[in-house]
Order: sequence, then structure tokens, then C-alpha cells
Amino acid sequence: MVRVKGPLLIASNHPNSFLDAIILATLFKNPVYSLARGDAFNGKLITKILTSLNMLPVYRVSEGVENLEHNYYTFNACQDIFKKSGIVLIFSEGRCINEWHLRPLKKGTARLAFTAWRQNIPLKVLPIGINYDSFRKFGKTIHLNFGNFITSEQMNSNFQSAKAINDFNNKLQQQLKELVYEIAEDDKKLNDYFFTQQSLLKKILLFLPAILGCIIHFPLYYSIHHFIKVKAKDHYDSIVVGLLFFIYPIYVLMLALAAFFITKSLVSFLLLLLVPATLLCVLHFKKN
Repeated sequence: MVRVKGPLLIASNHPNSFLDAIILATLFKNPVYSLARGDAFNGKLITKILTSLNMLPVYRVSEGVENLEHNYYTFNACQDIFKKSGIVLIFSEGRCINEWHLRPLKKGTARLAFTAWRQNIPLKVLPIGINYDSFRKFGKTIHLNFGNFITSEQMNSNFQSAKAINDFNNKLQQQLKELVYEIAEDDKKLNDYFFTQQSLLKKILLFLPAILGCIIHFPLYYSIHHFIKVKAKDHYDSIVVGLLFFIYPIYVLMLALAAFFITKSLVSFLLLLLVPATLLCVLHFKKN
């Protein structure tokens, strides 16, 4: 658990849709407010749900020029969060693409930081690189690489000029380049970046529970994969996580109830613990 205190602006790459925000938010002890694409805030009910999850809308030109004025409300909300020593997450590349590559940075991160510094808010900017070993496989290895804080003392005191924004982006880009893996999509050495050596004894102990876990979970995961593989591209992992959040507890409960009706034994409800345990064995076995 990261216990760093705000005011803090987390500046990250964005390879895997809203799963990136979920992972980073779970790391910090204090609430993390995430800037999200504005077109997701479609309707009052959805907007209310998303804002209750500490999400704030940011609109791009492609989402309608008439919506750009709403960004001022979001940026003001971020400044209020900073004044209360809160934490805001921004994806500095501006969009999500499933790739092992750092794209050019937009100006939003610099503008948020500069607005805070002009108000003498002691904001720190923390670069974080998110790296996934896969964007399609079930069970992932994720490397989170933390950079060094960027503060107002490291920047030119003129927080208005275009040169100051470029200087900030160059400093942030330089750090993120060290934190984000640059790997070609067809690079067969991809696993070398995420390889974790395990003892032979541990592999042997995990083998049978892992096989059992694969058999138990295959119907669920195959069904979800088949359902969304054509419907999602860069949002595949996020949709999988969202569906499993609701479906997986029901799936495990159904297995336990089925075992109970067959055996008439309350011991069947131990499956509520054992089934997830076999899945953990699968994940640990796959770490090589």
C-alpha cells in the first residue's frame, strides 16, 4: 500500500483502458480521482455512477468542441482536490492503445501542474509506468515502475509559456521512457521482461491444483472470451474484469450449490473457498 501524501498528480502511460486506473487506485491508501474520457459520461445516471467512483470527465475535440468548456469544471475540481491534499490520476498520453510503447504526451498534465503551482499549491507529480505481459491472456503479470517526483522547484518559474510546457513534458517523457517497456508486438523475448523463476518443488506442488483450476474455470473464461473478443479491442481486459467482478461470485456459488444438491452435504460449500484457491494456483504456476 502506497502511503504517499498529496497534493499529488500521478502521471501514467495508458495501455489498458480503465483497468489501468483500477490497478493504480488500489495501490494508494488515500482515494485516487481519475480523469476519464468525457464521452463515457453519457446521461445523468451514468455520470452519477462514474463520479461516485471518483472519476472526472475530460473531453477531446473528437468528442465535440461544444463539450470542451466542461474541462474547465474538471480542472477546477482537480485544484480543489489538490488544495485538500488529494490525489489525481491523469493518463498523460491522452488515449488508450494496447501496446508496449510510450506515445507522445499531451499538454494536460503540464497544465494541471502549472495551474496548481501558480496558486502556490505544493503539488508533486509522480510518473508511473504500467507494463502488462499480455493484453488478451487470462492471468497477467503486471510491472509497475515508479519514477521520481517532479516539483515546481525543478521547473522554470514561468508557468505560463509554451516553452515551460514543453520543458515539463520533456522531463516527464524522459522519466516515463525509463519506466515503460519498449517491446515490439511480435517480439518473442516478451516474456523475458516478466519472467519469474520458481523452484522445481513449487512447480510440482502447484501442478495438480493448477490443472484442476483450469478445468473448473474453463467454461466461464472461454464463454466471456468468445463473447467479447470481437466486441472489444483496446478495452478487452477492462471488459473482462468488469464482467468477472459481477459474474465470478455467482459462478462459484452455482458450483457450490450444484455440489450440495448432488451430495446433500454442507461440506460442498467449502468450494466457495477452494474454487478461488485453484485459480490462484493457476496464476502462480503460470509465472514460470
